[in-house]
Amino acid sequence: MAKVHPNVLPSSPAERAAAAAAGPPSAGSVSEEEATSLTVWRKSLLFNCRGYTVFDARGDLAYRVDSYDAEAEVVLMDPAGRPAFTLRRKRLSLSGEQWLIYAGEETRRPVYAVKRGGGCGGGKSMARVTPCAGAGAGASYEVEGSYARRRCVVYDAERRAVAEVQPKEAVGTDVFRLLVQPGVDVSLAMAVVVALDQLFGRPSLLRSWSYSP
Repeated sequence: MAKVHPNVLPSSPAERAAAAAAGPPSAGSVSEEEATSLTVWRKSLLFNCRGYTVFDARGDLAYRVDSYDAEAEVVLMDPAGRPAFTLRRKRLSLSGEQWLIYAGEETRRPVYAVKRGGGCGGGKSMARVTPCAGAGAGASYEVEGSYARRRCVVYDAERRAVAEVQPKEAVGTDVFRLLVQPGVDVSLAMAVVVALDQLFGRPSLLRSWSYSP
């Protein structure tokens, strides 16, 4: 797999325009300044490949997802191509479609599951993130809002907003911002965003891979 270097702009004029519109993120409130701010571009920088390109507040490459195939698996990587989390669609789930999150390249013992709804907040929850058995005492999270509009918030068990997806003005839904509060695993927050795309994206990355000519 080709190496993608930080701050390397795409070669085509359209891709350069999209990258310029994507970031860096604008200054916000005090709480946002304390949070980790990522600009998520729903596009791979590799030729003839689908995925994500994620930049930090300095415009450096933070994460990427690149795939040439249509398997029910997504790998979230750091800029050097090292897997941070692997996501797989759970087969034959009686509780509806859900995605399992594995640490690194591990694909035997998932650490989290992301599925539609399932919250206890009167039907407000669009998705629930729960630790898997044997993964330790991980926290549970509720996701509320609309991923299609790129406006959703991740809450912990004490109803604290720990991460938030926000739209970027005038650039459509393929470029948006992810804010992650201090003390929260940024890589896990990004993995949850990838899972939300598979559950609520229209079309999701994998579905667009499956039906692309």
